[in-house]
Amino acid sequence: MLKDMCIFAAWVHGDPRKVIYPTDSYGQFCGQKDTLNENKTILFYFNILKCASPVVLINLQCPTTQLCVSKCPDRFATYIDVQASYRYKPDQWNYFRQFCKPGFNNPRKVFLKRCFPDFSTKNGVLTVANQTTFKDGRGKTRNVTDLREAANGINNVLDARSVGMKIFEDYAISWYWILIGLFIAMIVSLLFLVLLRFTAGVLFWIFIFGVIGIIGYGIWHCYWEYDHLKGIPGSDLTVYDIGFQTDFRVYLQLRQTWLAFMIMLCVVEVIIILMLIFLRNRIRIAIALLKEGSRAIGYIMSTLFYPIVTFILIAICISYWAVTAVFLATSGEPVYKVMANQTLCKYANLTCDPETFNTTNVSKLCPGAQCTFAFYGGESLYHKYIFIFQLANAFVFLWLVNFAIALGQCTLAGAFASYYWASRKPADIPLWPLFSSFGRAIRYHTGSLAFGALILAIVQLIRVILEYLDHKLKGTQNSFTRFLLCCLKCCFWCLEKFLKFINRNAYIMIAIYGKNFCTSAKEAFFLLMRNVVRVAVLDKVTDFLLFLGKILVAGGVGVLAFFFFTQRIPVFAQEAPTLNYYWVPLLTVIIGSYLVAHGFFSVYAMCVDTLFLCFCEDLERNDGSTAKPYFMSASLHRILGKKELSPKKAVG
Repeated sequence: MLKDMCIFAAWVHGDPRKVIYPTDSYGQFCGQKDTLNENKTILFYFNILKCASPVVLINLQCPTTQLCVSKCPDRFATYIDVQASYRYKPDQWNYFRQFCKPGFNNPRKVFLKRCFPDFSTKNGVLTVANQTTFKDGRGKTRNVTDLREAANGINNVLDARSVGMKIFEDYAISWYWILIGLFIAMIVSLLFLVLLRFTAGVLFWIFIFGVIGIIGYGIWHCYWEYDHLKGIPGSDLTVYDIGFQTDFRVYLQLRQTWLAFMIMLCVVEVIIILMLIFLRNRIRIAIALLKEGSRAIGYIMSTLFYPIVTFILIAICISYWAVTAVFLATSGEPVYKVMANQTLCKYANLTCDPETFNTTNVSKLCPGAQCTFAFYGGESLYHKYIFIFQLANAFVFLWLVNFAIALGQCTLAGAFASYYWASRKPADIPLWPLFSSFGRAIRYHTGSLAFGALILAIVQLIRVILEYLDHKLKGTQNSFTRFLLCCLKCCFWCLEKFLKFINRNAYIMIAIYGKNFCTSAKEAFFLLMRNVVRVAVLDKVTDFLLFLGKILVAGGVGVLAFFFFTQRIPVFAQEAPTLNYYWVPLLTVIIGSYLVAHGFFSVYAMCVDTLFLCFCEDLERNDGSTAKPYFMSASLHRILGKKELSPKKAVG
């Protein structure tokens, strides 16, 4: 109901034109159809020098008349200059009449549909229209640097625009090769997942023994340094004797430092070796599950492309949230405020009515004051609760995104569970396992998935509110408030991580048994707690191998892209495009390759998690007998040292 009210209010009162089009001093859009400004799409500042006023920092609005014009002036003159030459150059006066009100004008520069001074540099001197000084119309000679201050940051913005145009050009001529790079990343990711069936154990043990070897070398090096410093004056001092030193190299001259390093490395080495000894069987199970996951994906290849569906659903959610947020943000009425040149004017920054402003005493008490459009807002009950509507919009956005992710996890879990519980693999696997699982999730499990997504969305919204409060209270001197906020942020961060873990496994149990969310979450939690060591080992082994795969894919494709875009591959030197910045497509390929690999490997991680829960359930429900045969693969069965598989299972 709240969401419906939020959407209705946003779409009825909102107006995205307030974001797209500039607005003049009268609250009218520049370029709006069926108005006097229809052909006037650019905003012109009457006197840009006044934009250097402190009032701008408060109201984000220059205290000067702002007019909609069809084009920026391209002639350099002040109103006094025009008056002086009126009799001799009437065409000049007629030219400036199109800007409605006379005043200081400057050469043409359009950016974001606004007129800005066109700065240029000659012999290291800043100029505008080849001039370094100008008359401000009040008998004073001003320097171009005053304009620079008034349009603070304009040059940086224009430079950024130039860089942006070059980046756009690079994308325009290299997009084809970027897509080829991402396609190569997809192929490499697929090959890595397929090869994990044969290389998972090899990669893991190479890494483990490599770590043991590196730590062993570190122990030897620490001992060598410790022995080498023997007899050197001052090396026998303790850390306590020399106290705190900013130059940490001083500590490396002490034997005690290297002794401490050696002891710590020895402890780490012993812990790793003991873990390998006592957890060797569980590590073998984890590696076997990884291989089994690769085999399952090989039979259900369509699962690798399901992340595209999740991406589309999330993109729709983001688009809908963004449009609604823009309509909410632009649903206010024009608010006018007094813009005064004098900072001590008591009427400054007060609301006013432009139709009755000239009949008040404000212009007399504050010479030069104007009733100028400031922003869109309002004092009605609806406008006071726009922030609440934005929170409601954000909450529903989080809910929908979490639901899309939950739908994907449940769909994949159902497909991989159908593989595990098949008596004869792959003969007993359903014809369309992914499509069937998606249909079951939509038809039977929508409520459970929505409930799980709701719980997670509530926690995420609380985290958003805490971040907002932390940002608002960042300048406060209350240490207790900052400490409390920090603790709350930490607690809710941990809670979100825990809920994501529980939800993920609950969705797997929902896909397997079809029970409601609470029952599935409870059963998944206690099942994991009964196998907590296996869970820890499997998670770490899986995380390591998938991280290694992501780095391998992104790094390998990135190196290939680097040599290609820098024209260092002789065979393709003529095909490589000439770029302004070769790092633009290079970074795009590297980041895109990592995301492509992450998409494929997230399916693999879901597969391993599903097979693990099925494996734990298999162990608890069955005993390997003819009446209750195991559904696990023969390799897992051999590792456990259980009874022989029944004849019908030996095929798997």
